This record gives sequence, structure tokens and C-alpha cells, in this order.
Amino acid sequence: MIHDRIQTTSALLDRLEAIHGPQEPGFPVDPYEFLIWWHCGYPQSDDRCARGWTALKAQVGVTPKQILAASQAKLTAALKSGGMVPELRAMRLQQIAQRVEQEYGGDLRDLFAGSLAGIRKALKQFPGIADPGADRILLFGHIAPIAAVPSNSVHVLVRIALGLERENYGVTYREAQGLIEQDVPEQFHARQRAYLLLKAHGQAICKRKPQCDRCPVRADCAYAAGVDRGGVRPKG
Repeated sequence: MIHDRIQTTSALLDRLEAIHGPQEPGFPVDPYEFLIWWHCGYPQSDDRCARGWTALKAQVGVTPKQILAASQAKLTAALKSGGMVPELRAMRLQQIAQRVEQEYGGDLRDLFAGSLAGIRKALKQFPGIADPGADRILLFGHIAPIAAVPSNSVHVLVRIALGLERENYGVTYREAQGLIEQDVPEQFHARQRAYLLLKAHGQAICKRKPQCDRCPVRADCAYAAGVDRGGVRPKG
């Protein structure tokens, strides 16, 4: 049951937008470009991936043919600005580019011609793409208005609305998806807005170690209410 003071996920999103302002994607929304961008930084963050992406575009290019034409040494050098293990990330880019060329004729749009289940399965065969990544690609690539949840902020909505701190990532992800599905219209803009606002709040305040003492929605948060009563115990 959603915490009484919040009432709906939509009401929470309105509060978060008043706090953080309207949000725009800090990542490419084109499905192929996102697959490349995701490996431009490690550990993945918008800032690290953006640095690696900018260097890759300037020094190599991001099309499948440009990536396959570059040596691994050149790819590695371009990706160093994005953080750790640039050699491994260079290899991942080559794997992605090779698959796009061989299986999709250099145009990833051909992947999205089948059933949604088939599309999800195909996306998850790319390096580093699990359910959260596939959902993000489907939503922001305007393939399907999936209730995507930011992978590093899956806990935000579950904490605020349900007061829970799950130990199981998959359970938390599905609960957050369910809360979005219940109350956020099945429309691209509405669900993209939900994704971006939850991401913003998770990065700024509701982190793995939440900063409840400075959270503007603390008075309406079921998790904070549990902390005030003596702590929230992980469940599930």
C-alpha cells in the first residue's frame, strides 16, 4: 500500500519535479548510440560515459564501421577519459559494432521489427545489457512505453511509497515498475519523466545511504517514517 501522505506516484513525481526541475536525458536516446555510450565510462555514470563518448566521437567515431576500422589501441586511448578498464570497454565496443554489422546490416533499427519479447531478448544479448538497460532503450528509443526504472535508483520509489528496503535487486526493480505501471500513463513522455525524476532524486538525495535529514519529501516518505520509529529492516 502506498504511503498515505504521498497517495499516488504521480503526486510524488510532481513533488520531485518541483524540487529538481524538469529533467532531460543525459544519455543518447538512439538505441545503437546508447549501447556504445554505456561502455564509454566505467564505473558507469553520466559524467564518465559522457567524457568517454566525447573523446570517442572526436578520435574514432561511433558508427559500427568506424569502430571496426579502429585498432583496439586507438579505441582504448579514446576511452581512457571515461574511467577504468578502457581495454575491456574497447573490446566491448568492437563486439557491439561487429554484431550490428553482421546481424543487422549495420542498422540496429532492424532489431526492432519483431515482437517485444524478441526485441528484449535480442537487446539483452549485447554486452552489459540486462532488464534495466533493455527497458531504458525501449522507453527512450520510442519502441514501447515501458515502465523503466533507473538501474542505480530502483530503491527510490519503493522506499518513499512503500517504506521498504529490499535486499533483492530484482524484487525492488519489479516493485518500482509496478508502482509506475499503476499510476503513470502508458505514454512515452509520462514514463520518461518518471524515470528521469527518480534518477535525479536517487543521485542527489535518496542514495544507497539516503540523506533523509535533508530530503524535501521526508515528511511524506514511508521509509523516513520507519527510520524515525527506530529503523527500517530489509525485507525480501
